[in-house]
Amino acid sequence: MDTNYFLLVEAGNNGITKLGGGGAVKATDASVTFNYIPHARFRVGLFKTPGSEEGLMAIHVFNYVNFTNMANQQLLERFLAEDGSRKGADKDVTNAPVSAIGAFRDIGIQVFDTFKSGSWEHSYAGMIGNGNGIDWSDNDSNKDYYLYWASELVFGGKKARRQGWKMFAWYNGGKRTLDYAFGTAKEQEFDRNRWGFGTTYLKGKWRGAAEFTWADGMIFNGSDGGAVAGSLNNAGTARASLNMLPDDKADGWYADIGYKVLPQLELDLRYDILHRGTDTRLGQRDFETWTVGAQWFFNKKARLIANYEFRSAEAPGFSSGAAPNQIPGDMDDRFSVQILAIF
Repeated sequence: MDTNYFLLVEAGNNGITKLGGGGAVKATDASVTFNYIPHARFRVGLFKTPGSEEGLMAIHVFNYVNFTNMANQQLLERFLAEDGSRKGADKDVTNAPVSAIGAFRDIGIQVFDTFKSGSWEHSYAGMIGNGNGIDWSDNDSNKDYYLYWASELVFGGKKARRQGWKMFAWYNGGKRTLDYAFGTAKEQEFDRNRWGFGTTYLKGKWRGAAEFTWADGMIFNGSDGGAVAGSLNNAGTARASLNMLPDDKADGWYADIGYKVLPQLELDLRYDILHRGTDTRLGQRDFETWTVGAQWFFNKKARLIANYEFRSAEAPGFSSGAAPNQIPGDMDDRFSVQILAIF
């Protein structure tokens, strides 16, 4: 077809529908693709941005319940109006997100295509977007720029479960505006850059993946003391807020392997680590997770996923008994179960 349309809405109770207002049902995809020019397809509207493998993967082929620490904290963007440095018990310092979570999407225009060379398949994408996630309004005049390249040795199969060995690299750069940062109440702009590279493998009973990612600017930094944003301290003198490190950096990586012991049963293992706030003096926090998982495939459109995550975190600039290590040291493991059915 020369023209394709795609529309998808989210009606669940989550960061897309609950953050930043806008109602209980929101569009996550609303795009039109024009296929008139050889090797240069054009897509306009709201759609997934070219980038990390975790963000690009569709939910029906994602092998775990939860994202890695790097993807969850630094790629799945939260849009804040302040950096969290405002102090006091005033209700306005909670620094709640001003729009829905980014959901690995943006509004813009993209040129992309795939071409073959023997057993290899090469894909490229370039995009210009608003840099404001799934929000239809643009909050400033700045734009985000996206680049993507992948080369895959195809073994066989079709669509999302096609077998092959893929190598990829991507880049996303833009700017963000904060109304309050570093203790100053004035509009300030900061760079937000993300980039990474990785590989995936799927053949027969085996599959695997690994990806390395870097972040420069607008580093999401959790909440004060790990408390629920908006909650008061015991003395009632300060209210926890969400925080951002506008001029800091982060990096992380993951490695993932899976093996089908039965046609219906796959066993999975993933390791991931995030180094957050690496440019802040004594502000670095490291998050490390081992995920053990299993997937039971009832059929091609229904499966059950069970994950157990062994989670740990630390502040490497402090001793193990120091206060900055007490909160991350109490991080619990997490058990998740998900049933996915497509109809």
